[in-house]
Amino acid sequence: MINRDAFAALVDRVHREVDQGIVPSCQLAVAQGGEVVEVLTLGDAVAGDDTRYVIFSCTKALVASTVWQLLAEGSLQLDDRIAEHIPEFGENGKDQITLEQVLLHISGFPHAPLGAPQWSTREGRLSAFAKWRLNWEPGTRFEYHATSAHWVLAELIARIDGVDHTEAVRRRVLQPLGLDRLALGVPHDQQHDIAPLVHTGEPPTPEEFEAVLGVPGIDVGEVTEDALMGFNEPDTLALGVPGGGAVSTAADLARFYQALLHNPGDLWDPKWLEIATSDVRNTFDDPMAGVRTNRTIGLVVAGADGLGSRRGFGHGNSAGTFGHDGAGGQLAWADPETGLSFVYLTNGIDRHLIRQARRNIGISSRAAAVGLSA
Repeated sequence: MINRDAFAALVDRVHREVDQGIVPSCQLAVAQGGEVVEVLTLGDAVAGDDTRYVIFSCTKALVASTVWQLLAEGSLQLDDRIAEHIPEFGENGKDQITLEQVLLHISGFPHAPLGAPQWSTREGRLSAFAKWRLNWEPGTRFEYHATSAHWVLAELIARIDGVDHTEAVRRRVLQPLGLDRLALGVPHDQQHDIAPLVHTGEPPTPEEFEAVLGVPGIDVGEVTEDALMGFNEPDTLALGVPGGGAVSTAADLARFYQALLHNPGDLWDPKWLEIATSDVRNTFDDPMAGVRTNRTIGLVVAGADGLGSRRGFGHGNSAGTFGHDGAGGQLAWADPETGLSFVYLTNGIDRHLIRQARRNIGISSRAAAVGLSA
């Protein structure tokens, strides 16, 4: 049973940015015991609770969950060198990079470029892999690989399953779980229910950055305004960018996280699911967040150091809470202690990154309380 008073407080908090015109629409879902308990859509959504949103890097958990199955089947091992499976990748000193390093974002090619039109064909992607160079020595530090690492994972999946990565993800994860609103790669004629992305607000001033972060600004890398708006393009949505191109309703993504809690039908090998949801293998510092990364092979764990709010979670989430958020304020996590999974999605990409970060913490904190006894 969820805490109804806490849920009312969550709804009040979610209303704020919509009522102030900061985001045009948003959607949330709360699930527990394998079922969605509450769904709410606010603002100018195109199809009410059936509206789908671009979930950006929340996509990474979905792609990783497919890799976990391949690990259980023995098709892949964490210490496999990527070049053993994708020889084209091994050029320019990348031949020693392992699968585990790619999953942990410690593989050393965070700035490797790949975009349209080259990413539209396998030949184009493999050509890019061969040209990529290391930004730093693999295994020596953490830097978020916004899209590059997951293009490599997508190719591994495709080579093993013999189908495009989008089809492999659908067959292996989405179809068995009955998640027909969560999709990676949406055909042009099925995109009518996806909320268009809109930039809102103004960036923080250097003085605001200095006051909060101690620096006059931050480097967002490839996660630029233009890059985010590119996910409004029908061809990009159809492609299924594996590091950030999935779309979903909040309800379906919350169901996915319930599946990670309950493993219906043993969709994943229990050993590998436990490793994926709790075994923190990357404790390098995150230069953006100023904390340890606390990454598993595909997810982020809140941790017991009291700094989970800097990792995409809320005050009140248990140390074992796991998830993966996305650009623009997309939130997705599951708390094993309360059995709650929570998702918040929006099409309003707030330029004021400090305000967005505070919104993330405020919403997740109120959501964490929903799973606690009154």
